[in-house]
Formats: sequence, C-alpha cells, structure tokens
Amino acid sequence: MAHEDNPEYFRGRGAQVNTHNKFLKSKYVLEHIEGIDEPLLENTATQLYEESPKKIVSESNSPDLSHMHSINPYQGCEHGCIYCYARNSHEYYGFSAGLDFERKIIVKRNAPELLEQYFNRKNYEPVCIVLSGNTDCYQPIERRLGITRRLLEVFLKYRNPVSFITKNNLILRDMDILAEMAKLNLVHVNVSITSLKEDLRQKLEPRTVTATGRLAVIQKLSQINVPVRVMAAPIIPGLNSNEVPNIIKAAADRGAVSAGFTIVRLNGSIAEIFTDWIEKAFPDRADKVLNMIRACHDGQLNDSNFGRRMSGDGKIAESIHQMFRMACNRFMAGREMPPFDYSHFTPRNGKQTSLF
Repeated sequence: MAHEDNPEYFRGRGAQVNTHNKFLKSKYVLEHIEGIDEPLLENTATQLYEESPKKIVSESNSPDLSHMHSINPYQGCEHGCIYCYARNSHEYYGFSAGLDFERKIIVKRNAPELLEQYFNRKNYEPVCIVLSGNTDCYQPIERRLGITRRLLEVFLKYRNPVSFITKNNLILRDMDILAEMAKLNLVHVNVSITSLKEDLRQKLEPRTVTATGRLAVIQKLSQINVPVRVMAAPIIPGLNSNEVPNIIKAAADRGAVSAGFTIVRLNGSIAEIFTDWIEKAFPDRADKVLNMIRACHDGQLNDSNFGRRMSGDGKIAESIHQMFRMACNRFMAGREMPPFDYSHFTPRNGKQTSLF
C-alpha cells in the first residue's frame, strides 16, 4: 500500500508517531480504551514556546566538529525532515522527538542581544559562528519573527564571520546584508539538497522548499558573489544515493563553488521514527534501505563513532564516497570556498559608525 492510500499516514508531516521521551516517567500512547471507537483528537497546529537563555553561542567539543561555534535561534523545526539528527535534542525540553519536534517550536527572541554581549566579552577573538548547527534558522516561523535577520545585522555590525546551512529560500529576504558581508569575506552559505525528485522530497522533507527553489537560492546568491556550498545530505542508501552526481551538477551549474555530503545515521529515537516512516512511505523497499544503512554503520542503524558516524564505512559507503569525489572533480574542479577575513572584526568601542 502506498502511503497516499494509508489512512494512518499523516500528510504534511515527516514523523508519523510521537516516540517516548526517555527523560520522562509518563508515556504518551494513542491506543484506544476498549469500547471507545472515536478517534483520539490531537492539536496538530504548530505551537510556539518562549525561552530566554542566558547565552546563545554553543561550542562543540566533538572530534568531528572540533571548536565549532553555533547559534540556534529555534529548537524544533516545522520542516519535518524525517531523518533530522536534531530531533533527539527536543527530548531535553520534555517533548517527543517525533511529531512534537515538528509542531512544538522553541523560540529564543533575545538571541541577537546575547550575541552582541558575546562579541563584547573581554579578550574575545573572532571565530566563525554557524547558524543552524541544529535546526534551520530560516524555518517558516522566521518569516514572522525575524530573529535570524536581527542576528545577521549584529554579525555585520561587528564584522564577524558567519556560516549558514539552510534549505529554505527565505534566506533571499536577507540578500542585502549577505551582499555586504560577502564583500568583506564574512559569509558562507550552505544549501542542503537531499533529492531532485519532488515526490521523494515531499515524503522526506514535507514542509521544505522544493529542490528547484533551493537551486534558485544558489543561483541568486552566487550572482551577488555570496559563496555557496551545496550539501547533498543526508545520503540515504537505496533512496537518494544515486542522485549525488545530479545534485552536484545542478548546483555547480548555478554557481555553487563547493560540495559536501553525509551518510544518514539513525541515532536515539530517530531509528524508531525513521523505521515507522519508511515502512509506511516505502513498504516495498523498507527492509532493503534499513539494511543498507546498517551496512554503512557496522551493522547498526545508529552510529556514535567519531570519524565514521557521518561518513559511514564499508562497501556501500565507499561507493558513495567515490561517486561524490568523481562528481566534484567533474563539475567543480578549480572551485573552492574563499577563506574568511577575520581582520574586519570591530568591537563595540571601536566599531564604525555605519553598518554599510
């Protein structure tokens, strides 16, 4: 049965279940009480939760992401990407990594003020800060709240380098600021494209911009000299792994200067969420895809081994690596992301009088 014909399939959402939060004693269940035939009603609308953190910049100590500084103005993401590694972090807030992650969004309105405080710390040395290290800073609610744009204004004000990763064309709203930062070599943009096939994109990432829309982002940013890297990520063996060369070519044709990829891993609750989803969305090939993912991670769906967890190993992973290298050599030879220029950083007492 195709997912379109399955009455249990939630259209417009990635996750199809709310998995148990291991930090909670109580468990949320949808089973009917005996004798009750009415469906259990749920609030399916997106809900916002306010958080007022005391700091906004996080530093990763992971060997894979050593000294990566990042900001996440939002936790949870309406995009609903079924494979998203950030789902597990939602459990720290008392929510499920499943449907809750997509419709209960935590908002940090004071992020720009906290970033300015961070730049004005005594002895601060400028570092590149990544926006969307966890969840997309240009997800739909950003259109109304504008927290990411305010953060970007602070980055420009202090001339501090910033790197984005997004799959939403809302980033084009901020082309005016991005263009100014690009002139000073202060910005990198990473655009994530998982599939060029619209029917697959709709199932994997139900509330994201189409691949055509993301390619347009690459083209428009490249035209104003903002350096763009395409991220073919994550690669899911048996679903989108054959698309790697086409994704890189399409991005290169529109001006991308670099490419990257990761192989999917299903840590924590994501294994249950993804398994439930693929059995409903692709019942005819669910076992094959799950077994191919295991083959990339030493027989497991999850993988926490540094150096292997994002790149995988084994014959299937190596074939993906080889296909990626060949595509980059063919379509992106001689291109590279320009280095950041940290010399422009200007602290509060010495900053220039104009932003532009």
